[in-house]
Amino acid sequence: MKNKLNIAMLGGRGYVGQEIISILDNHPNLNLTKVFSSSNAGAQVKNSCNKDLKFSPLKKSEMNIDGVDVVILAMPNGKAKSYFDLINKINNQIIFIDISSDFRTNNAWHYRLPELRKYSGSKTISNPGCYATAMQLSIAPIMDLVDGDINSIGISGYSGAGATPNSRNNQSKLENNLIPYSLSGHAHENEVRNNLYKQIHFSPHVASFFRGILVTSKLKLKKKNSVENIFNMYKNFYENSKLINIKKDIPMINEIINTHTVEIGGFSLDENKQHLTLCCTLDNLLKGAATQVIQNINAACGFDDLTGVNYE
Repeated sequence: MKNKLNIAMLGGRGYVGQEIISILDNHPNLNLTKVFSSSNAGAQVKNSCNKDLKFSPLKKSEMNIDGVDVVILAMPNGKAKSYFDLINKINNQIIFIDISSDFRTNNAWHYRLPELRKYSGSKTISNPGCYATAMQLSIAPIMDLVDGDINSIGISGYSGAGATPNSRNNQSKLENNLIPYSLSGHAHENEVRNNLYKQIHFSPHVASFFRGILVTSKLKLKKKNSVENIFNMYKNFYENSKLINIKKDIPMINEIINTHTVEIGGFSLDENKQHLTLCCTLDNLLKGAATQVIQNINAACGFDDLTGVNYE
């Protein structure tokens, strides 16, 4: 494997794409050489120190991926497959990272949340969703102790609704408001059911702040337990996960925005010591998306997961 690998990104105009560009700009082993866009072709790529890097047209007839080692598919849901098929036909040695929901329940793709799943060696990797990341990190250490259903409620900044104007990032509608949506059957609920725990129920909400996620989960334990014991279980489970911080206090969104870290805490048991509530916070644009793209590229290219991720 070469020491310096060439990266192409399809999409990249949105919030997550801009974060990926910023991280790649400081990565010692990865070089962003091409960024394709259907709306910004010819414009300079923002957030890149390479002032000569401009958006190429996102047209299948003009798709030039010569010299590219890794392709990041950073397009809206439903758009990735046709571009994957085209590029993979041209060069089946390219590594693909898809950040949409298109392949998260497709077993032909390697779904990888880095702290929970080792790299399989696959050249096609599906990046986890932001809410799904928070839910899975919240419940993974204690799954074997859970009795039945888990109920999770999520609140996200409006950047989670994307950069294209819509009802969930309309700031006039969000003013003094919290907007619930997809109260059952959300894509991230199905994602967690397919990849970690089947009996989970999830309801998301979007708030008036820009970035960050809080997920609160409630579950019943098979046996009585103590907060101290549960806290220690989480500490031990994530002992070697440098991006995961376990705390006794309730984690706050404003403490993790613009960081690569996750905070899990606020462990609370009811008077019967069998009903547990806990909270998880992360930055939806970073650890909920861009950070994990870099972790997954690193793994696929033989580097340490956290190469280029400045988390301290």
